[in-house]
Formats: sequence, C-alpha cells, structure tokens
Amino acid sequence: MRKPVRKAVFPVAGLGTRFLPATKAIPKEMLPLVDKPLLQHAVEEAREAGIEEFVFVTGGGKRAIEDHFDADNELNSFLETRGNMEALAVVRETEISPGKLFYTRQQQPLGLGHAVWCARAVIGNDPFAIILPDDYVLSNKPCLKQMVEAYQEVGGNIVAVENVPREHTNRYGILKVGYDDGRLVVVEGMVEKPKPEEAPSTLSIIGRYILQPEVMDILSLRERGAGGEIQLTDSMAKLIGRQPFHGLRFEGIRHDCGGKVGFLEATIAHALTRPDMADKVREVLRKYAS
Repeated sequence: MRKPVRKAVFPVAGLGTRFLPATKAIPKEMLPLVDKPLLQHAVEEAREAGIEEFVFVTGGGKRAIEDHFDADNELNSFLETRGNMEALAVVRETEISPGKLFYTRQQQPLGLGHAVWCARAVIGNDPFAIILPDDYVLSNKPCLKQMVEAYQEVGGNIVAVENVPREHTNRYGILKVGYDDGRLVVVEGMVEKPKPEEAPSTLSIIGRYILQPEVMDILSLRERGAGGEIQLTDSMAKLIGRQPFHGLRFEGIRHDCGGKVGFLEATIAHALTRPDMADKVREVLRKYAS
C-alpha cells in the first residue's frame, strides 16, 4: 500500500529581483493576486489536495511570510469586537495550525534542488509534494489535487507538464517521453533547459511535483548542473528506471508569475473568476482596450 501525500515543500527563498523595488521589503511570494498573496494561493491548493504539513524553505527578509500564516490575536480580537465577522473569517483562513507549519533556511542560493534538500529533516521517509508559487494554475480542480489522484493510480513520482514552444525549451526542464495516453505520460528521461535543437520533446515540467523521499539521497550528493546550481531535474532523472515516473497533463491554465506581464495577466485572470468583481473588471478592460 502506497503512502499518502501529506507533506508539501514551498521553495520561497528567492530575492525576487525582477519585481524591485516592490520586493525590497516584501517577499515576492507575498505579492497579491487582487487581495490574496501568491503563496496563500499555493497553500490553499495544497490544502485542497489533502496536504497537512507545510514546509517553507526561506531566506533572509522573509519575516512577512511567517507573520502572514501565524495567528494575529490582536487583529482577530479587534475584528471580533467590531463585529466584522466576514473579515475575521478571511484572516483566520490564512492561519496554519501549530505543529503543521515548518520553516527552514536556504542559506546559499544554490538552486531549486538545494532548496528542496533543505527540507529533508521534515520530509523524512514520506512522499511529498513541491509547489512553486510563481506558477499559478487556474483550474476547476486544483492542479495538485489532480496530481494526487493520478498518484493514487500509478504511485511513484509525478510532475505536472505542458507543451511549450520549441524555442522556449531552454527555460524549462523537458521530458523524454515514452508511452503517452494523452493524460499521463511515462517519463523515460528529462533534461534541464536544453537548447531547442537538442530538446527531446516540447513537454515541459511546471512548478508542481510529487516525489518519493529517495530523491533526497541523490540531492545530498550536491552535484552541480545547469548554471552551476544543484538542479532538481538532474536528481529526478536518476530516479527514472528505479521508480515509476509519470508526467500529468493537468487541466487548467498556468500563469507564470515570475515576470511582470505574467503576474499582471494572472491577476486579471483571477479577478475575472470572482463574482464580486468580474463585471467591473471587464468594464475596466474595455475602457483601456479601446
């Protein structure tokens, strides 16, 4: 019987330099899509997938993350006294229970693989998910929940995947694909950021993973890959053939919030899903599109 996926790692140690000066004092992961930080969207996606323990891999200047997911008793008391129960409910949704939230520091920027390795003590011998908050996936069923359902079918390791233009393969981890039923693909290999002419396919990994704990043993070797960093893709590749490994074509639209235009598009897309503001946002868009 395979172990359920109950733990998730959120690598949030980056400096967010593409969003300066906003990120000089505010972690990039705390920039909001309308009124909810990117990282909170990621945490809510994890909760809906059955995640119970949350590991934030942070760096310097990330205190706002800790405060956001902590209980603010003074604020809660103020809202309750004023009878603002709607706002109180919104605030309490941000809280993660004691003993379920863990912080660990990535003291050097050595790559995504290194960030994941920093969570090894909490992960132990359990399968775990990884969510990169920069990838906001708008879907009827949360992306990670789709992946957990696929994991229950096939076990092993699963990455969320989508096709990208061939000229963009040098930005992503790219799969070498075996059997493909249109939803799940058998992964025969993967390459980090290959040149377009050398890419084995155009099927790219996005920021959602379910991995077995053995990947930590490989990451512990601290082998450097593309860009001189410890690449998660390289370590995952070494699990292929030893454990089941699949890519899932998820249902939904991925928005890359790592750049300004992508972040703006994600904000608009999210706003248009909200009944409280969708019509007004459409009016604004028509005004500026004319």
